[in-house]
This record gives sequence, C-alpha cells and structure tokens, in this order.
Amino acid sequence: MVVAASLVVVAGAVAGVLAAFDDGGRASDEAGPPEVSASPRPAPLPAVPTRSAPATTASAPPSPSPSARRTTTPAPSKPAKKREHRTAVAGRLYRHPDSQVLAWVRSHSGDPRHAVIASRIAEQPAAVWFADYSPDTVTARVAAVTSGGAALGRVPVVVPYTIPGRDCGGHSQGGAPGLDAYDTWIDRFAAGLGSDEVIVVLEPDSVAQAECLSAGERADRFASLARAGRVLKAANPRARVYFDAGHSGWNPPGKQAAWLRQAGAASPESSDGIFSNVSNFHTTADEVAYDRRVLDALGGPAGLGAVIDTSRNGNGAPADGEWCDPAGRKLGRAPTLSTGEARIDAYLWVKLPGESDGCKGRPGTFTASYAYDLASS
Repeated sequence: MVVAASLVVVAGAVAGVLAAFDDGGRASDEAGPPEVSASPRPAPLPAVPTRSAPATTASAPPSPSPSARRTTTPAPSKPAKKREHRTAVAGRLYRHPDSQVLAWVRSHSGDPRHAVIASRIAEQPAAVWFADYSPDTVTARVAAVTSGGAALGRVPVVVPYTIPGRDCGGHSQGGAPGLDAYDTWIDRFAAGLGSDEVIVVLEPDSVAQAECLSAGERADRFASLARAGRVLKAANPRARVYFDAGHSGWNPPGKQAAWLRQAGAASPESSDGIFSNVSNFHTTADEVAYDRRVLDALGGPAGLGAVIDTSRNGNGAPADGEWCDPAGRKLGRAPTLSTGEARIDAYLWVKLPGESDGCKGRPGTFTASYAYDLASS
C-alpha cells in the first residue's frame, strides 16, 4: 500500500561481491516464508486505487501495470494548532522473533550484506500480519505474538487483513468469504489479544479503497469494521485500534474522514484513531499534515490520534508514481512510540522493509538485495 534510522552507505569492493550474489544467488537472496503472514505488496495509490497482493505464498498473482499507479501531491496544509495530547502507549515496541528478515539473517551470517541488514532492519520491531482466512488457528497465532510482547514488557503491532472483497476483486482478492464469516474471524482474532498493551492496524485499504463498492456494500463493510473495533477493544481494553486513512496522495481528507466516521473511527468504543502510509512511500511530514487534517475533519474525542508507516519513506514517494520496489527508496524513521508530534501516536514499520512488491523478488518474499538497497541508501 497503500505504508529514519541513521544509515551508512557501504560501497567500493563490496558492491562487486553483492552483484555476484544478486545474479546467481536467489537461494541466498530470499528467505523462506515465516509462520505468520508476510506483509502485502504495496500500492502507492491514485484517486481510483487498487490493492496490492497479500503475498502469503510464492504463487501470488502478478503485479498490475505500473502505468496504472499514480500518486497525487496533496495541497499544503496549515500548521496544526498545539493541543493537549495523551501518551499513546507506554514502553517499547515488540520485535516478533518469527519473521522473514530474521530467518535470512540467521541462515546467512557469511553474506557480505549481513551486517547492514541485521543492524538496520532485523533489529527493528515490525508489525505482524494476519492475512489468511484461518478461523481455526488465528486465536492461537495472535496469542503467540501478544504473549511474546507481554513477556518482555513490549508492545506488539498486529494487522488483521481478511476483509471480504479485498482489493475489490483485483490482484489481492481474498479474505473471508463474507461479512458474517469475517465477524466470526474477528471474534477469534480478538480472543488472542490478551490483556496487555497492543496496537491493532485494522484492515489496510478497507476504508480508503471503498470506491468500488455500492452504497449498500460500503455501508455493510463499514458496519462490520465498526463492530470489529468494538470487539477488539472489548476483548482487551488496553488494545489501541487504528482505522485506515489511506495516505496523503490518495483521497482528500474530508472524503476520507466521512468514510472513517461511517466505519466507527470517531467512536472511542471502536477506535483510537487512524493509520496512514501502510506499505507506501510518502514522507513523514506529508503524512503528519494529512493525518491531522483527517482527524480534524473526522471529529470525535480529542484523544484520537494517528500512527504512520515509516518503513520505506526515507526518500519519499517516487515522482513517477512507481509502486513496485521502486529504485532510490530508503528506510524511514525508526519505529517509536514517542514521536514528539501532537496527535501522532507512533511511527511504525507496518510493511517489513525488504519484502518485495514483486519486481526485485517473488511477491511478499524477503529479498536481501532489495533490503540492502533500502538500508544502505
């Protein structure tokens, strides 16, 4: 989708060694799939967007043409007024031990890219995605993540991503077979949240990409999302639930806020605010300004805030709108619960840097060459 560590450029003789790995070492360049779902391919989306594939298997569908992908530049916003703002969550973010980047690091200690990838990507906490419809196992899988965070006194980030009609039937079609099934799946997802702090990034693209639905279908989806928020927060009152605001190059703030309101994002019983830039590349400054405008238009309690995916936005979005592993991108700000920005609760790595969009590696697969490019730019 549709979303700064201090970096050191490694050059010189190492570059020639890396080229040899990239040309002939696919087995050493890609990690195997983790136990949890891989984060999906991004779609830096235009006014009429389409979603990228969830990429939980190597047989994910091909990427749509980049020519269909364009992002727009949002109008400049007025500086937000300072206001009282509560602390989002205490403590540090949790790094789940089962991820593709960690699998690659553990099995490739002799690779010349190892030190850069290990220190600048693998050591950072990232979200854990649940992108497959698996009602029989989802409770235990979520509990494994949340209990792991609780044991260390750290805050996990989890991403439920099984809304029916995902991607409007396009390249990422999938999810639950219907809203009734989805409601049941969310009940079981919520049962794994435990009782400690956890951040829930609820269904990327589910609100921003609702244009293709009929008015009735949209109302049904938004009602189900509002219910999901209530269920998640009732299951764990310390859970913080954030709703999909797209990103600063997509829907205008007023339109996005109107849809978010219908989806329950303005209600404290369902929501703690919004998220933006998941799997995308827009700058943190653009997202901060955009999210504040959406929150102002949304209304609701003053305590509602925003979280921003900063995983790959260090150089901003490509000017040509390229979305598939675009060249010249780099890591953004490190994940943190202390942003120093009013109404911005956290910078998160929702998309794991190095998981390919489908151009530099198989869709959704951690690709060392791509990760190294991001971490050393």
